Amino acid sequence: ALLLPVILDIARQTKRPPSKLLLPMVFGALLGGMLTLIGTPPNILISDALRDAGLQSFGFFDYAPAGAAVLLAGTAFMVLMGRHLLPARDPIQAITGRDNGHADELYELREVLAQITIPANSGLAGKTLAESRIGRALGLNILAVMVNGRHHLAPTPETVLHAGNCLLALGRLDRLHQLSQQPNFIVEEAPVDLWHLLPGPVGMAEFQVTTGSPYVGQTLLQLNFHRQLGVNVLAIRRDGELRRELLRNLPLAAGDWLLVQGEDSKLEALRQVLDFRVLDEETTAVYRLEDRLLTISIPENSDLVGKSLTESRLGRTYGLTALSLTRSGKPEIVPDPETQLAAGDILVVAGDPRNLTIIRDLQGLIIDPQPNIRLGQLATGPMVLTQVVLSPFTTLAGKTLQELRFRERFGLNVLAIWHNGRAYRSNLAERPLFLGDALLLYGSREKVDLLGQEPDFLVLEETAQAPLKPAKAPIAGGIMLGVILVVLLGWLPIAIAAIIGATLMVITGCLDMEEAYRFIEWKAVFLIAGMLPLGIAMDQSGTAAFLAQGMMGAIGEMGPYAVLAGLFILSMLATLFMPNPVVAVLMAPIALNAAADLGVSPYPLMMGIAFGASASFLSPVGHPANVLVMGPGGYRFADYIKVGLPLVVVLLAVVVTAVPLFWPF
Repeated sequence: ALLLPVILDIARQTKRPPSKLLLPMVFGALLGGMLTLIGTPPNILISDALRDAGLQSFGFFDYAPAGAAVLLAGTAFMVLMGRHLLPARDPIQAITGRDNGHADELYELREVLAQITIPANSGLAGKTLAESRIGRALGLNILAVMVNGRHHLAPTPETVLHAGNCLLALGRLDRLHQLSQQPNFIVEEAPVDLWHLLPGPVGMAEFQVTTGSPYVGQTLLQLNFHRQLGVNVLAIRRDGELRRELLRNLPLAAGDWLLVQGEDSKLEALRQVLDFRVLDEETTAVYRLEDRLLTISIPENSDLVGKSLTESRLGRTYGLTALSLTRSGKPEIVPDPETQLAAGDILVVAGDPRNLTIIRDLQGLIIDPQPNIRLGQLATGPMVLTQVVLSPFTTLAGKTLQELRFRERFGLNVLAIWHNGRAYRSNLAERPLFLGDALLLYGSREKVDLLGQEPDFLVLEETAQAPLKPAKAPIAGGIMLGVILVVLLGWLPIAIAAIIGATLMVITGCLDMEEAYRFIEWKAVFLIAGMLPLGIAMDQSGTAAFLAQGMMGAIGEMGPYAVLAGLFILSMLATLFMPNPVVAVLMAPIALNAAADLGVSPYPLMMGIAFGASASFLSPVGHPANVLVMGPGGYRFADYIKVGLPLVVVLLAVVVTAVPLFWPF
């Protein structure tokens, strides 16, 4: 994470594809971690396993001699051979069109940069971008609005549209073409009686969000309200104001009244909420729902046929909430979100009829699919294209851009997401983010710099990093040196020295408490804490001895060198399925038992496990650092195998040769 922006800046300055530099950086970091006791978690855990077995544990630099041989061999391989196996990919060049040779391969460019013109008689004139629903309904990113021949870059949702405006949009145009050729649904003229939607076990109620409620500050989307509680939210009353539009993204506040519709059993569950009350026809009139109820039918060739209500995007695209679904004369009140739509379905929905007028206006837009401009040309002056990844300490993994309200909070457009070796440029708002995803952003330099100060994101530009504390650098360096010295001299174990060092970092102001808390890898802490008893159980139950005997039966007759090679390979392969600290904990008792069966020193076998557990080169999931560079480098799963497999073979030969030289059997 520290070197990632630096390496990308080097790639830009030297005009090299980032994919040629990022994987060597990660592999170098993994190899360098083999030099010292604190370089990797497996080194520490293997040393602790020796101590727990009543043996002398490894010292701070005991890994260095063999580790240096491994590092030199790995470096030589990458310089002489590995660099030729690396792909040549640059995600930003691909999407901006500056390198068309890689665009089709990397980003599968079915999407295009298009120019959309608002006709003179369009009803969209005078509406803001948000009100026009161009982005939501059509899945387009509006990058610029051209007025009188001048581009207004990165328009905000409040930008007002006028007749004759040209919009530069990035995205797939197939939804707009489908909209112009065949409507997704037909609005019926028949009026809807609200209370006919409440037969038998279905009712309507309202409840208040109280102070201290877990709902405060959360949106209906973040709460997954409909799916979790099984009711529809039709309106929200706040401070005497009635809100019936865009409810999904409205953060709830204490004192809000929510009007909900659902089955009596679901409403009964809400009675535990304070100020809950069931409504009758008279008290519901304040919400003026009748003028928002519509009946729509799904025609034969609709694009919605076969899609679930969730996939239909009726809420996000058209601002509609499905209250009932009738199929073959059988009504279903509060239909399940996963119900698939079929031709002939009739739905009663709640929504603003004006939104349907807007949809008809969208059908009249004039499209030029080949504008005389490229995306790269928009990155001029204060406007930039940049990449962002989730930081290793992020709290946002699994959340969507819509839940994060990314555009509203940071003022930046997300143009594409690189995930697991491929690019996604459609329906980005609903796509969950994961560690290793790269987001391609477009916006002002000022907004990018502000995003760089967010601990959840890592902006892949050195100039956009969080502000440093240069005055604290000597203090931090001195504390780090002190930790190393007390461990090296044997005055304190590494665990105690590290805790003291971290405490001093906070006391001296090098870190504040929030930073210190965030930078603790709690998952790793609890994972290791949970696996240590398992390692002890393997030893005391005889499982480790049984597995060691199985290994001895297979390769024991070949001698200790073969056992060392087997433990290295087994540890390395295990990192494909579990974190390397866990591998070290589970493999340590097996190595100790194998050494006892062979009658040899356990030290070379234990060091072989430490090196094998750190050789996580074959998969992006083998180590967090591998995942971190996958998006910025445009790597695919096969790239790790292509480069990592021959590297592992080289390291195996070096480990089997070098480790016994410094730690004889």
